Amino acid sequence: MYAQNAYNAYKTNSVNFASKEQLLLMLLDGSVKFSKIARQAIEKKDIPRAHENIVKTQDIFYELMLTLDATQTGEWGAKLLGIYDFIIRRLRDANTKKDLKIMDEVIPLVESVRDMWNEAYKVSKQAK
Repeated sequence: MYAQNAYNAYKTNSVNFASKEQLLLMLLDGSVKFSKIARQAIEKKDIPRAHENIVKTQDIFYELMLTLDATQTGEWGAKLLGIYDFIIRRLRDANTKKDLKIMDEVIPLVESVRDMWNEAYKVSKQAK
């Protein structure tokens, strides 16, 4: 019980004191985690759990779309929005069909987006 309370306090403090960039990386780590949980749930025929985790992943990408200021990011921002939109649509397809092949297509994309932002974060920290 104590360990769980300590872990919850740690998680709360991690979020409360994280920078915008660190929060973005936390979200992206969550998207990878939730998409993998969804895939496992599809494999195990746990439809409610698959649905729940696909929706969590979609919600993260919807949030990413809402917070990306395309007026500031130019062409690469528009391309990134297209990638986010593609991921959301493929997740919707995977959720509707409970299709492992679609999840196997989407998970590497989700990981690539996470890795890209992680690399951008590292580069920006080195530049400071």
